Amino acid sequence: MRFTAMNRGQRGKLAMAAAALSVGLLALTGCGYINAQQTSHQYAASDGIRADVGPVQLRNMLVVSTGENEPGRVIGAIYNSSSKDVKVTLKGAEGSQTEVSVKKNSYTLLNDSTDPATLSTTGGKPGTLVDVQVSEDGTNVNKDVKMPVVDGTLKEYQKYLPAGSTPTGTPTPSETATHGESTTAPSEGH
Repeated sequence: MRFTAMNRGQRGKLAMAAAALSVGLLALTGCGYINAQQTSHQYAASDGIRADVGPVQLRNMLVVSTGENEPGRVIGAIYNSSSKDVKVTLKGAEGSQTEVSVKKNSYTLLNDSTDPATLSTTGGKPGTLVDVQVSEDGTNVNKDVKMPVVDGTLKEYQKYLPAGSTPTGTPTPSETATHGESTTAPSEGH
């Protein structure tokens, strides 16, 4: 076997190529080393929260209301991983509560295709978190969760406002009247 000696120029080029390769590999893998992977931990990717109560899993849960002492509709998804039907009770402020039935190994979406799950009093202004106690009828498991309260400012939540509620930021009839128009009926006899 014959070995040839490298001249100084060849060794320099080889060292520069190895250094460039090392820097390139470090740049490509360095981001993964410094930053945590988003897929490695669970989080709520919406406005709502997530919580687990025994075999019941709450996903994207939130309350839609116009005010602290106003009714609030609970929306989101409730999953039941047990082999029997369950009834989930959501208790809010001042004794307000609502119940949701969920079939075994299934889920119930609290949206516009289901009966509203409404708390008679929200207990928090839009933009705050309210305490809601969640319990499942088959176990003695209760869990207090903090659910966000939103109002009808965002168009996608307007349809979930409880009946008779006016979304925050919605103009009243007097605010929509143009110059010279009256919002009251003219009085007779003048």
